[in-house]
Amino acid sequence: MPLSSFKLGSRLTLESFARAAGGDLKVVLTSAALRRVAAARRVLERAMASGKPVYGVNTGFGELASVMISRERLAAVQRNLVLSHACGVGEPLAPCEARGILFLRLNELSRGCSGVRLSLVRHLSRMLSDGIIPLIPSRGSVGASGDLASQAHMALAAIGEGDVLYRGRRMPAANALKAAGLKPFVLAEKEGLALLNGTQAMQSVGGFALLTAERVWRAANLACAASLDALTGTPAPYADAISRLKPHPGQAGAARALRRLLAGSEIRRSHAAGDPRVQDSYSLRCAPQVHGAVFDRLAESRRVVEIEMRSVTDNPLVAGGRVISGGNFHGQALSFAFDSAAGALTTLANISERRAFQVTAGIAPRLKPFLARDPGVESGFMIAQYVAAALASENKTLAHPASADSVPTSANKEDFVSMGMWAALKFKKVVWNAAQVVAIELVCAAQAIEFHRPLKSGRGVEEGLEVLRSRVKAARGDEVLSGKLETAREMVLSGAFDPILDKRE
Repeated sequence: MPLSSFKLGSRLTLESFARAAGGDLKVVLTSAALRRVAAARRVLERAMASGKPVYGVNTGFGELASVMISRERLAAVQRNLVLSHACGVGEPLAPCEARGILFLRLNELSRGCSGVRLSLVRHLSRMLSDGIIPLIPSRGSVGASGDLASQAHMALAAIGEGDVLYRGRRMPAANALKAAGLKPFVLAEKEGLALLNGTQAMQSVGGFALLTAERVWRAANLACAASLDALTGTPAPYADAISRLKPHPGQAGAARALRRLLAGSEIRRSHAAGDPRVQDSYSLRCAPQVHGAVFDRLAESRRVVEIEMRSVTDNPLVAGGRVISGGNFHGQALSFAFDSAAGALTTLANISERRAFQVTAGIAPRLKPFLARDPGVESGFMIAQYVAAALASENKTLAHPASADSVPTSANKEDFVSMGMWAALKFKKVVWNAAQVVAIELVCAAQAIEFHRPLKSGRGVEEGLEVLRSRVKAARGDEVLSGKLETAREMVLSGAFDPILDKRE
């Protein structure tokens, strides 16, 4: 089946970004995009011809902005900029994240507001289509003046320096370019700066994490519904009449999802009459209010990220027929968005761990302590809840906002920065932890429901358990649980449960 296409310079959603970065969309450089790029270059060249200082074009950078550069040395300045700024450290970004940075930068340049030449966007387009993936260290960006260190490593690949991944192998960029029929690109005025300035690294890392966070949210509804039935709780608090009296969109969606998952439960019918309990604990009763608030935070974060992906974050910019120096490279909006989303996912993991605790405590009807078949001789799922507790606690530390900090750089010229890249990286870790906690709740709840057999849970829950059991079988005694818990986590992260979850969520 031929790939659908994306026209460079077009508006992005998180889904289209992920598909393009993952190679599932054919990226097309249109004639309209080329016209925009050429027009902006003409404006830049007129500005250079005037002899007036234009930041980053015929001047130095940052605190060195007052240093004028002679015309014959301008190309050297751009190459030196890339080389000097490529000082990122730490483990490399995932290939999809690195490819995402390249795609996002190319998409922004194709809007025709940066003043680069046509040859540069064509070169980057070829790199993207031929699968040349820059090797980009994860640490080094403070999230203002763009993700300078991160994107310098992307720019290195374009000029034939540094390392890349190509056809599954790590190799020098120059070798990969040659294998793809390309030559190392020779940068002209403004082009090194145009590759470095921008928020594409935090957009890519945080964008992928946000999509995954939404999968975790959907799986948490499934885990909650399974836990409710395992604990013989009541779905009455999920009634639509209650949500209408507190009309947050997320709450209504979470309650609707939980009702659908629990519809037709035989377990519920078995204790609907004569149960002396009046109310369930908050982690069950208030799930729509908590899960819903998490959803609303994620939705707001998505709104911010998609706006940023449709923005121009370079500096200086070609706008209104002139070259203007500004601050669109500052990542404060993204930093706030990822910090907010990290706090929300931390809360989701917290409430999920509380339900896993209740399920494994074995105090509900039909359940045994720690879900062991022979308590005392067997420890059952006792330590699975410990793992959830450890990860929930780790998230509480990671939830401290990166956006609360700023460390001045560039001799105080860049005196207030966003720390947006750290917010994105931290959020990514929070999402992973939350996925594991939700997976642990789901595995524990699934094991608890075994004690209710032959009674069945809700139709949606049973569909979800069927998916889980395709890879994670029920325990028949004490065993090493690590593999099962990790498999369940990968199923959550990959969206394995999405087909059976309510798409209206």
